[in-house]
Amino acid sequence: MQKFVKLLFLLTLLTAAPAFAEEFIYAHIGQNVLVIKPENNSSAKAFIALLQKHDLTVDMHDYGNFEKVGSIGSNLPRNDKPITTKPGDVILYQGNQITIYYDENSWNFTKLGEVQGVGQRELKSILGNGITSVIKNIIIHNL
Repeated sequence: MQKFVKLLFLLTLLTAAPAFAEEFIYAHIGQNVLVIKPENNSSAKAFIALLQKHDLTVDMHDYGNFEKVGSIGSNLPRNDKPITTKPGDVILYQGNQITIYYDENSWNFTKLGEVQGVGQRELKSILGNGITSVIKNIIIHNL
């Protein structure tokens, strides 16, 4: 009986979802890939649901010398609150635009996620200078 309980326990551990599994969004920008860890809010969940339906291409432009912004073509639920962004924050603006911050800004925003493992200088370089940058083939991946 004791062996059976141990075996059952072991099988439960092996078949259960690993505790370290996390969801990430991969944003392809040119030859670069930004790994974005989503927030735990209804806006981020709606964004992930949108991405699971189809790839999303967003034409982005510089705004205020602190962000890239572009329309996502649909409205998502908002969870706006006063925040000060930091480089790497991915923000939902006015419910229908996505922004990737490469500097700070304070306003009422909904945070969708945060770029992982990229510093401010590198992020600005990846996002590029100029009017348009494109995020292509955003996908969801579980580790």
